[in-house]
Amino acid sequence: MAISAPLFYLDVRYVIDMALLIFALVIEGVALVHCLTQRSDAFPAIGTIPKGAWLAILGVSLLLTLFFFSAVNIFGLIGIAAASVYLLDVRVGLRDLTDGKGFW
Repeated sequence: MAISAPLFYLDVRYVIDMALLIFALVIEGVALVHCLTQRSDAFPAIGTIPKGAWLAILGVSLLLTLFFFSAVNIFGLIGIAAASVYLLDVRVGLRDLTDGKGFW
């Protein structure tokens, strides 16, 4: 029984890593697509950095997550944090600016 424990551990770790990677890619992809579909003049109106800067941050974080193929490294965690800040702060401000009418 003790011999199979390391093998089981590696399988569980692989599944958890893949689930976190898929979660990170989905969150970062949704944030990037949402940022692409917004007007550029709305970003300064809500008091945040310009649209180009958000596109650069979200695009680079998505590419680094794909390049390192892991969400459990410093670049993956920074990408999740950047996408979360965008979705939880900037997206809400943009939605309030447009009265909540829109695709998202």
